[in-house]
Amino acid sequence: MNVELRDLFRQYAGADVESATRLTAAGSNRVYYRLGLSGGKTVVGVEGTNADENRAFLSIGRHLRDAGLLVPEILAVSDSRMCYLLQDLGDISLFSLMESARESGEYSAEQTALLEKVMHLLPDLQFKGGAGLDYSVCFPCESFDHRSIFWDLNYFKYSFLKATGLEFHEARLEDDFERFASVLLADAPYDTFMYRDFQARNVMVLDGEPWFIDFQGGRRGPVEYDVASFLWQARAAYPAQLREHLIDVYIDSLGRYRKVDGKAFRHGLMHFVLFRTLQVLGAYGFRGYFERKQHFIESIPGAIRNLKDLLDAGVGSVEYPYLVEVLRGLVELPQFAPAQPADGKLTVRVMSFSYRKGGIPEDPSGNGGGFVFDCRAMHNPGKYEQYKKITGADAPVIEFLESQGEVQRYLDNVYGLVDPAVDKYIERGFLNLMVAFGCTGGQHRSLYCANHLAEHLKEKYADRIHIVLEHREQKVRKEL
Repeated sequence: MNVELRDLFRQYAGADVESATRLTAAGSNRVYYRLGLSGGKTVVGVEGTNADENRAFLSIGRHLRDAGLLVPEILAVSDSRMCYLLQDLGDISLFSLMESARESGEYSAEQTALLEKVMHLLPDLQFKGGAGLDYSVCFPCESFDHRSIFWDLNYFKYSFLKATGLEFHEARLEDDFERFASVLLADAPYDTFMYRDFQARNVMVLDGEPWFIDFQGGRRGPVEYDVASFLWQARAAYPAQLREHLIDVYIDSLGRYRKVDGKAFRHGLMHFVLFRTLQVLGAYGFRGYFERKQHFIESIPGAIRNLKDLLDAGVGSVEYPYLVEVLRGLVELPQFAPAQPADGKLTVRVMSFSYRKGGIPEDPSGNGGGFVFDCRAMHNPGKYEQYKKITGADAPVIEFLESQGEVQRYLDNVYGLVDPAVDKYIERGFLNLMVAFGCTGGQHRSLYCANHLAEHLKEKYADRIHIVLEHREQKVRKEL
């Protein structure tokens, strides 16, 4: 905790901090602490990293609070505005309260009622929150407009789409981005507050009531965006029937502020769902692929499933056909293929990859475990011209690797680690295990090792497990 936050706490409380616990902030560079006061009371201390973002949060937060909305009270702000103290809303998020339902697929009456309450309150945030708000404080822009739309579409393109290695025609894609922006801005200018990151992780539940946090990215914008953000949150995975019911709840509540054509609203909503899905994939790509934050990597499969459902429903196929063509190619990439058959057997996913061309692959099952073996210490066939256009599955490369002797010793050690793990996973009823081999190009050493481990597992475990073999850089995926 920095000196500025300590001084601010001392000014507010009249005493030094008695206890300080750093809190988790999944996607933020801000640092949060739970700070203890005398008598067991606590506040949340925040160390901001961007003055303009802090200004937006503080100004919007005070405005929403003055409008009678359930957001944390701002207790104190440092002179530099880089640190501030907030009312402590506890540790129970709406997302955490839905955990049992996500696992079982069954939502209790209490869980459903809480989700309904959130959707009922959303129009209040948008209309009461927007009334009289000084949008000039919003960060990084005042409004959902053409420029901000392209920020998010290019975020998706550069941080996620290109990272997958999928080929596409950039000019044609940009043309469809323009068409997409026109559809999204059909009802602009807007007169409502767009929360932007409206999702279950940003709803805290205190004494049975939902409270709202992390609205610093809010701006003037369309109401549909927040509905899309909440109901299609990738890891929330709301069942389709519940999602449809919650849209009805929202439309009914929206009727308190404006006349609504339910059919037209739903039609327009799906374009915002598609846009939001691309935006979050951009965020997952940057935070996951580049910053290596596991939470975001584990969120990718859910977002891909959402995207596939939208494409299957025909969203955007008329308005921006080339974009849809690219997205269909994206969801069909081997790394996004469903990993788990329905028979309850363990699936072992064996991969080869290049450290240079995208780094360690994500685990699409969401399990987040397994093994990653680095093959770069072995003699590299790729250094020699005669091997550059062939792979570790071709006889000359196999002979090169095996003649050195080191690859067999290496694999014996791999088998000694992987086999006991497979035995335990089967015994405990686990469903997914990933084993990945990386080398410089993902073409020779790692491919050879992945092939041999897959064959070893097939011979040893026969029909007791499923084996999926994938060579990422060669875009090859097969089941053994």
